[in-house]
Amino acid sequence: MKKSIKIDDIPKFDAARYLKSEETIAAYLTEVLKENDAALLATALGDIARARGMAQIAKDSGIGRESLYKALRPDSEPRLDTISRVCNALGVRLVAQPIHAPEKPKRKRRKAATLNNAA
Repeated sequence: MKKSIKIDDIPKFDAARYLKSEETIAAYLTEVLKENDAALLATALGDIARARGMAQIAKDSGIGRESLYKALRPDSEPRLDTISRVCNALGVRLVAQPIHAPEKPKRKRRKAATLNNAA
């Protein structure tokens, strides 16, 4: 007999538990930025802030803790100034990259020189 699992019994996923290293945080933000979704970015920054300690991030960013929670909730659309201040407090930088990498110019291949066996 199969045992059924109730949805309410499944623990909610908390990304903050896995954001321990700078590399993991950078990879997480990079993937989130690919989605081009301000609310998702706010949520991700909130996850990172919780991983680092929301009170400390609020202090370092100069944003009140309650305001920071509000700005970084899943349904928010924070201003660029808020995102910038939070990123500075987190020690991360958002970087612009071209969507499509420019093509490298093709080099013409040189024909291999042949040696004549002329004596």
